[in-house]
Amino acid sequence: MISTIKTLLKKLGIDKAIAYSSGARVVQAFTGVGSIFFISTFLSGVEQGFYYTFGSIVAIQVFFELGLTGIITQFVAHEAAHLQLDASYKYSGEEKYRSRLASLLHFCVKWYVILSLIVLLVLLIVGFIFFNSYSNEENSASWELPWILLCVATAIKLLQSPFNSFIMGIGKVKEMSKISFYQQIILPLSSWLGLICGFKLYVIGISAILSVLIWNIYVFSTDIWKILKNLWKETISERVLYFKEIFPYQWRIALSWASGYFIFQLFNPVLFATEGAKIAGQMGMTLQALNAIQAFAMSWMNTKVPLYSGMISLKEYEKLDKLFNKTLWQMSSICLCLLATMYGFIEILRITEFKINTTIIADRFLDNWPMFFMMIPVMANQFVFSWATYLRCHKKEPFLIQSIVMGLLCCVSTIGMGHLYGVYGITISYACLCIGIGTPWAYWIFRTKKREWHGK
Repeated sequence: MISTIKTLLKKLGIDKAIAYSSGARVVQAFTGVGSIFFISTFLSGVEQGFYYTFGSIVAIQVFFELGLTGIITQFVAHEAAHLQLDASYKYSGEEKYRSRLASLLHFCVKWYVILSLIVLLVLLIVGFIFFNSYSNEENSASWELPWILLCVATAIKLLQSPFNSFIMGIGKVKEMSKISFYQQIILPLSSWLGLICGFKLYVIGISAILSVLIWNIYVFSTDIWKILKNLWKETISERVLYFKEIFPYQWRIALSWASGYFIFQLFNPVLFATEGAKIAGQMGMTLQALNAIQAFAMSWMNTKVPLYSGMISLKEYEKLDKLFNKTLWQMSSICLCLLATMYGFIEILRITEFKINTTIIADRFLDNWPMFFMMIPVMANQFVFSWATYLRCHKKEPFLIQSIVMGLLCCVSTIGMGHLYGVYGITISYACLCIGIGTPWAYWIFRTKKREWHGK
C-alpha cells in the first residue's frame, strides 16, 4: 500500500517542497470553505464587498515593489549555484560568488525599508479617497480603522517579503513551503475567531500581522537565521550592481507586474464603484476560490524556480526541458480537475439552496455563466505563467510588451464593459482577451525565445 502511494506521488511530481507548498493549498481550500461559513455568518453582503475590495486596493503595492521579490530568487539562485554550504552554515567557494550573494542580502534590507514606508503612506491616502468616494449609507461599513491596521500590516509584510525570496533562492524551498503550510492552518483559525468575537474587517489586518510573526518565529528558530547572519558578515569585494544587472531586467518585470494589476485586481474596485459592494463581494469570493486553485496548481511550477535557474546557469538545457514539460503536464491536469470540481460543487449548492442561517451560500458567488467565464482564463494562465516562469529564470523578461498590451486591454475592457454591461461584460471580455490574444501570443514568445537562447 505504501509503495503504491509513493509511486502515485512520484508520477504526480510531489516532492517534499511541493508536499508542503501544495499541502498549504489543500489546507487553504478546506479553510476557504470554512471562511465562506464565517464570512457569510458574521459579515453582511456589503461588508463582504469591503472585505475583498480591501485586498484589491492593497495590491497596488505592486506599482512600488516592481516585481523585485521574484527577481531576487533568480539572482540569488544563480550565485548560490556556484557555492556550497558547509557545516558551520557558511558558504564556501569562489570569493566572487560569496561576495555577490552577500551584496544581494544587503541590497534587500536597504531597498525594502524605504519601500515599505512609501507603500504605507500611499495605501492610506488611496484607500481613504476611494472608499469615501464610493461609499454611501446603503453601501458602507465601519472601514476606517480596519483599513489603517491593514495598511500598517501590509507595510510590515512587504518589509519581510524579500527575505522569503532570498531564502528560496539559496535552495530552502521546502522550509519556505513549510512556513506557508503553517500559515494556512493558523491564519484562517485566527480570522474565524476574530469574526466570532466581532472584529469584522479588522481580521484582515490582524491576519497579515500574524503571518509575519509566524514567518519570523520559524526562521529565527532554525538554521536559516545562521545562514543569513553569516552572509551578512561576509566581506563584500564585488557586488551585484543594481543599475547594471538588476534594473535592466527589473524594469521589464515591473511593467509586467504592474500590467498584472489591471488584469487580475481591477474587477473588485470597478464592480464596487459601478454595481455596489454586494456584487463586488460575489466577485471577491469567486476569485478567492479560483485563486486558491490556481496557486495550488502553480506550486508545482513555483517550487522548481531555483532548480530551473541552477540548470540554466550550468547550461543543462535538456534536463531543464524534461523537468519543465513534466511539471507543466502535472499542474495543468490538476488545475482542470479542481475547476470542474468547484463548478459542480457550487451548482449543487444552487440546486439545494443550501443555507447558513438565512444566507443562501451560492448567492455569495457569481452566477454560473460569469463564474464559468472567469474559470477559462484560470486554466489558460496555467500555461502562460509557466512559460513566463521558464523564460524569466534566464534573468530576462521577454513578456514585457505582451504584459503591457494585455494589461491595457483588460483595463479598458473591465472599466468600459463593466460600466455598460456590469459583471457579464467584465467576465466575457476577460475570457475572450485571454483565449483570443493572451495565450497564443505567450506561446509564440515562449517558442521563439527558447529557440533563440538555447540555440535550437
